[in-house]
Amino acid sequence: MDPITKFSGTMVALANNDIDTDQIIPARYLKVTDKNGLGAACFSDWRYEADGQTPKPDFPLNKPEYKNASVLVGGHNFGCGSSREHAPWALLGAGFKAVVSTYFADIFQGNALKNGLLPVIVDEETHKQLISLAEEDPTAQVAVDLEKQQLILPDGRGVTFPIDGFSRYCLLNGVDQLGFILGLDEQIVVYEGANAGRVKTA
Repeated sequence: MDPITKFSGTMVALANNDIDTDQIIPARYLKVTDKNGLGAACFSDWRYEADGQTPKPDFPLNKPEYKNASVLVGGHNFGCGSSREHAPWALLGAGFKAVVSTYFADIFQGNALKNGLLPVIVDEETHKQLISLAEEDPTAQVAVDLEKQQLILPDGRGVTFPIDGFSRYCLLNGVDQLGFILGLDEQIVVYEGANAGRVKTA
């Protein structure tokens, strides 16, 4: 997992509320256990015609001006539904580094953080401003500063977003939970050596 510190990118907006994980990545793609190729299936049922291959020209992710967008501005309650880890995999595969919303479903938020996709929670006023910016000016960029926990708008205004300390540490250092534990190997060996032979009593 690549470390996340600070990055800038353009935005694309899908302002629908209650975008669930089945819309992000339909259930028929859940047979795979590999992340590779899931980006092309991201929002597949919204993105393509009934044949599953012909792009719908009016869908935002199919418009050329949003081709390189790395920040997705979603509606309220983003990522609700099932607990599939494939949802953040698909969003990452589609080129997104962060998703901005006023609220994320808990399980999706946890899965995103564990896989290197940053969920950014903002207030309603900022959310509306971002949607307008994305729709009116596809070249408008925002910056995400994880160290400062700020989303920086094109006008320079910084908006602080919440993130738990452990997830922030892992993302800043590019490690998952297992990687964090492995990084403590020396301390674990010292502790085990110091406590070898000790018997726990009730």
